Amino acid sequence: MIMDAAKVHIFDTTLRDGEQVPGCQLNTEEKVIVAQALENLGVDIIEAGFPISSPGDFEAVEAVCRAVSEPTICALSRAVKKDIDVAAKALRYAKHGRIHTGIGTSAYHIQHKFNSNPEEIIRRGVEAVKYAKGLTDEVEFYAEDAGRTDNAFLAQVVEAMIDAGADVVNIPDTTGYCLPNEYGEKIAYLKQHVSNIDRAIISTHCHNDLGMATANSIAGVMNGARQIEVTMNGIGERAGNTSLEEVAMILKSHQHLNLYTKIQSIQLAKMSKLISSMMRMPVQPNKAIVGRNAFAHSSGIHQDGMLKHRENYEIIDPKEVGVESSEIILTARSGRAALRHRLECLGHTVEPQRLDNLYEKFLEMADEKKVIEDGDLCHLVAS
Repeated sequence: MIMDAAKVHIFDTTLRDGEQVPGCQLNTEEKVIVAQALENLGVDIIEAGFPISSPGDFEAVEAVCRAVSEPTICALSRAVKKDIDVAAKALRYAKHGRIHTGIGTSAYHIQHKFNSNPEEIIRRGVEAVKYAKGLTDEVEFYAEDAGRTDNAFLAQVVEAMIDAGADVVNIPDTTGYCLPNEYGEKIAYLKQHVSNIDRAIISTHCHNDLGMATANSIAGVMNGARQIEVTMNGIGERAGNTSLEEVAMILKSHQHLNLYTKIQSIQLAKMSKLISSMMRMPVQPNKAIVGRNAFAHSSGIHQDGMLKHRENYEIIDPKEVGVESSEIILTARSGRAALRHRLECLGHTVEPQRLDNLYEKFLEMADEKKVIEDGDLCHLVAS
């Protein structure tokens, strides 16, 4: 892979990890539509599925490979030869393919999942990476539950996998346990203690069990990771994954980090609606970047500040993410400035004394109706 120290690769796993949400499964045709939208959005890698898991997943990975050309198409496998063979077969039509193979590395997984030992885990990982390397363009190795893996052992694992041929090493916080400083320190430890780390890209894959997936991912790139694994709207197993839209806009907003992605942010709102609709999973109203209230203001103090200068209360221009404009929502918490603004938008200019009278009636109406619409204001002015 060509290394650009400032570029953060966006690895989208909406079609794999995101689709593990109960009731959100897509058919092959739907997956192709999502993959093409992700290509237009500018993602670098699309993890299209886990081919050995079902004939439908195999077919979908194959179809995505045929349908898109720019992103690398990735297929998941366990560190098992049969998994890797099936993944390679599903990727045979990819313009650029990647097998994502790996094994658990934490004491929990070694003892209670594999009933194994550290040396055997490394051996199995190396064998899988070497085998996959001969079947595809790139190999990514995941150290499952790396978040709870001892750093010194994790460094041994990563070094062995890079020696075996891994192009990308994925450091998942599989259970969403890490604090941002801990996760950032883990990535920094690998940068400092893995002798061949310059031969691979470090990837973050953070879950949101404690609400820290995005913070951990950003801590990871600030300490040297150059790939972030994400899903649109942050969907995924249990509490979900790192949100694509959040990391894209964090890196765009904080230009002092000197990091960038290829994401075309103006398409984010449209992409969010597509995923929400196709996966039948509503977006919470207060969701960062793409929630319906992300650019809505109902507090009088905020509305007054917004009307004076948008950046008083917004760090992102809504147009940057494909939202037409901010919203001033009229409620009992709204002030005179917001009422006057909305009346002027409707063609009504009122004198200060008249505004005071209308505002008293407006508050009475708002206490009853909660949200005041344009029709209510017209009735108010006419009464």
